[in-house]
Amino acid sequence: MNTTGILFSLAFLLFPAMAMPQAAAPPSTRTEAQTDVYFGRTVADPYRWLEDDRSTETAAWVKEQNAYTESVLSAIPFRDALRKRIQRLTEYPRTSTPFQHAQYLFWYENSGTLNQSMLYVRGPQDKQPRVLLDPNGLSTDGTVALGTLGFSKDARYMGYALSIAGSDWEEIRIREVATGKDLGERIPWVKFSGIAFKGNGFYYSRYAVPEAGKALSGKNEYHKVYYHTLGEDPAKDVLVYEDKAHPLRNFSAQVTDDERYLIVYGSESTSGNNLMVKDLSNPKSNWVTLADGFDYDFSVVHNQGSVFWIFTNEQAPNFRVVSQDLSAPGAEGRKVFINELQCLMQSVNIAKNTVVVNALEDVHSKLLRYDFTGKLLGDLTLPGIGMVDAVNTEPESDSLFFSFSGWTTPPTVYRYLCATNQRSLYKQTIVPFSVDDYETRQVFYNSKDGTRIPMFIVGKKGLKLDGQNPCLLYGYGGFNISVTPNFSALRMAFLEQGGVFAVANLRGGGEYGERWHKAGTLLNKQHVFDDFIAAAEYLKKEGYTSTGKLAIHGRSNGGLLIGAVMTQRPDLCQVALPGVGVLDMLRYHKFTIGWAWATDYGTSDSLVHFNNLMLYSPLHNIKKVAYPATMIITSDHDDRVVPAHSFKFGATLQANQQGSNPVVVRIDVNAGHGAGKPLTKQIGEWADIWAFTMQQLGMKPVFRD
Repeated sequence: MNTTGILFSLAFLLFPAMAMPQAAAPPSTRTEAQTDVYFGRTVADPYRWLEDDRSTETAAWVKEQNAYTESVLSAIPFRDALRKRIQRLTEYPRTSTPFQHAQYLFWYENSGTLNQSMLYVRGPQDKQPRVLLDPNGLSTDGTVALGTLGFSKDARYMGYALSIAGSDWEEIRIREVATGKDLGERIPWVKFSGIAFKGNGFYYSRYAVPEAGKALSGKNEYHKVYYHTLGEDPAKDVLVYEDKAHPLRNFSAQVTDDERYLIVYGSESTSGNNLMVKDLSNPKSNWVTLADGFDYDFSVVHNQGSVFWIFTNEQAPNFRVVSQDLSAPGAEGRKVFINELQCLMQSVNIAKNTVVVNALEDVHSKLLRYDFTGKLLGDLTLPGIGMVDAVNTEPESDSLFFSFSGWTTPPTVYRYLCATNQRSLYKQTIVPFSVDDYETRQVFYNSKDGTRIPMFIVGKKGLKLDGQNPCLLYGYGGFNISVTPNFSALRMAFLEQGGVFAVANLRGGGEYGERWHKAGTLLNKQHVFDDFIAAAEYLKKEGYTSTGKLAIHGRSNGGLLIGAVMTQRPDLCQVALPGVGVLDMLRYHKFTIGWAWATDYGTSDSLVHFNNLMLYSPLHNIKKVAYPATMIITSDHDDRVVPAHSFKFGATLQANQQGSNPVVVRIDVNAGHGAGKPLTKQIGEWADIWAFTMQQLGMKPVFRD
């Protein structure tokens, strides 16, 4: 490839990030005399009016903020060239891990230029693969995304869910696999639902139709399970399960492979669930509760008649598999099938005569094989140290598919034959840049309390540890979610300019099981922020970067992380990038599904938790000091973490910023929390994030054509 330089003004080349010309002042935001009293303490909320995301006033504020943000970004001389480079980096064909249902094989493909990947299928009568569903034809801007799929036992029918503009609300439709034609009915206003077929219909979950104007912000209550018969009016769908006494519980349905049993999981938060089973072969059968309470996770992975294999962290923080007969419900009826490992079990998949366990050891994957007696057969050999992103099996098939990737290793799909223990290459991803120029290091550092924390550091080979490398540090630290090696061409735009990408595996996540998770929740939440701050200090101490060269980023719960860290330590870094963050910790539980996060955060309804939340709530800890250059990122259709969090935090930060660093709020239109975001919007968002970051870190990017 040819290398061309990008011209800059002399002023940009000569001055480091801290000496850049001061941006124009952001637009002012009006305040109201709104206060709340919590346990005798008065707390001001002057921007409460921004919570009404559909008011004309809020719409005007969004328009004004986006105009200001655009004025800041458009002044960056290399922004357009950077966007073109990111687009070029993403232009390569990619294929998902195939999955099998009955006689059909399904997978997703994207040429590298499509907003949404297309679903392909190949059956015994198909000479060539064919497109079963192309979401790109459902909207002009690519904002209609394909979500959950469900298949009838013979794979004659596929249920599929569509979301619009990134909202969690979905509409279920039904397509005939052989013809690719839809049946007539559509089921709207579905949320947090699977599609579990049984006979001539399927089970799904939904809330009531939301109040007009409150679809994206109203509290989600009274989740219910219904059964829909194909060809019938959805208004006639049969109510299968509800809990009128507990409006803040969610329910999801599963049908066993033999279609004899219906399983319903109930949850009150993002972790922990009960497990109820009903024998569908007996219309008069009652629900049997195999697991009660919400302290542990339970998931049925297989059944042999009335004996269920259950994946659980009950009495096993790293998870194990137990067996349980329907006739012996409760903890006393559970028998160990596969015992807890020293490392974390992430998932269990069933193939013909083989149980495959996907485990996580020091934040990289290992696959283990067991027989149907629970005996360990050995490892399934992986191509190196990295991450198994998906294991797709079919109970009646002896083969399985899995994909393997790393921070700079594009996904590769493999096929594995269980009987012969043989792995073969199925699909290799070819990218338009050299991944061999980069390397990944895993280091361990001590947090404030001495806890050993792992961190990945990605950069060019031969990296000089002189403190002059621009660096982006990413973290999440919550909800038992593990941040594992994953490949993204979007971050290559930063790496190829000499940037360093670091990921700290913080407490609160799931990297080392439930103990690791609990160590970063509720009254232990400060551990997460301490872990992240210690990661930044380690990177600076070891010469990877310096304060003026460091950016910090996180999304959702990670957006909370960045908001808390930048308000606790505004001197830590040069750039802060809180994305779709939970930033108002006193009111988060009053919107949409926010109440489900209380097990990680606690709520302001409790004195103990109110006092704790006030210690770190980003919105409530902003002071009149100099903050880093900040880009707050949100979307107008985010009904997971409503944009009011970012609106109020942005207005407050702008009003209190004492330094010359800009504070901008980037509000994406017709976009949601992140899932299903079209490629063009992803490119646009990351072009702005990287342009802002590079400029503020004093980088001088040179782009290849």
